[in-house]
Amino acid sequence: MMNERPFGDEYVLSGCRLVRLRVEDAKAVAGKLATINPWLVLGYSAAQLEKYLSADDPSLHRYTVMVDEMIAGVVAVRYPWLRGSYLELIGLFPDQQGKGLGAAILQWMERETKPWAMNCWVLVSCFNEAAKRFYLRQGFKEIGSIEALVSLHSTELLLRKVLRAPV
Repeated sequence: MMNERPFGDEYVLSGCRLVRLRVEDAKAVAGKLATINPWLVLGYSAAQLEKYLSADDPSLHRYTVMVDEMIAGVVAVRYPWLRGSYLELIGLFPDQQGKGLGAAILQWMERETKPWAMNCWVLVSCFNEAAKRFYLRQGFKEIGSIEALVSLHSTELLLRKVLRAPV
């Protein structure tokens, strides 16, 4: 039976598990994210990331990415957002990148929201070429740019994947 709304507590994906982010894990995850791009280039501190990961926000669904019972990263999806879901953050630790986890997470987000959503959305910093290529390979299309949204020195690219046409 299909859920009435998306986003449960735990999911088993190809290569990883997603579990609801616990407040006690937010600090460790934030500390690692602050040392890698794009958060390092954008100037995010561990404290800022921890506050974001811990904030009370019922429309933001945050999960710890687990591989072999070890924290491998984090994912945060805002739903609903512009007739769909918005991948607000995906942060996989460097030793877990390039293993197909990002693709599995995007497929999960699409499956989880498709009964209600027409779109999947993501923002990517213009300097983050590897992430941009990744999203384009996953079927996203660049639809616009937003200057100085996250940083005065960065432009964010808005990407969209259409799941189904409006009725």
